[in-house]
Amino acid sequence: MDKNWVDLKAELQKGAAKKAHPFHYFTLGTVGLDRLTRLRTIALRQVTEDLKLLFFTDSRSKKIIHLKENNKVGLLFYHPERLLQLRVEGLATVHKDEATKNKYWSKIDPHSKKDYTTTAAPGSELLDPNRVEYLEDKNHFCMVEVTPFKIEYLKLQKPHHVRIRFSNRAGSWQHEYLVP
Repeated sequence: MDKNWVDLKAELQKGAAKKAHPFHYFTLGTVGLDRLTRLRTIALRQVTEDLKLLFFTDSRSKKIIHLKENNKVGLLFYHPERLLQLRVEGLATVHKDEATKNKYWSKIDPHSKKDYTTTAAPGSELLDPNRVEYLEDKNHFCMVEVTPFKIEYLKLQKPHHVRIRFSNRAGSWQHEYLVP
């Protein structure tokens, strides 16, 4: 396979494994029934061998509503030191089942778990930001898995930038070079 494909996969794996890696945080774009693009920064939690990208969220968040309405998503990664950008298009699957929740919930830092236990849904209005209320024995944690079908790799370099579109066709990744 193309050396850039190997590089792309390695950088995504590093992003999931290392908090300080530029790919640890990426921009997720969703489009719900209102047909308005919604962008937010997300932490990459895992990249599987078959290149599924996983992140965690509160099951009551707007992004989950958007994914129910339209599960096509865009992800944007940028590495400023390497001048490397990845644009990912894929299909998102929300996992709320107990087995999946338990598998990932047990690995979350106890301090971070509170993010999924607020009594009100994310984005709800607060009268005082210092008075967020939390549930004792319940959480709204879920995991989202993105299965990419297209990835654009853009490496800014001299003498020529490199842009490649990788497309998953019938389970096999194909690539074509594009004008940067």
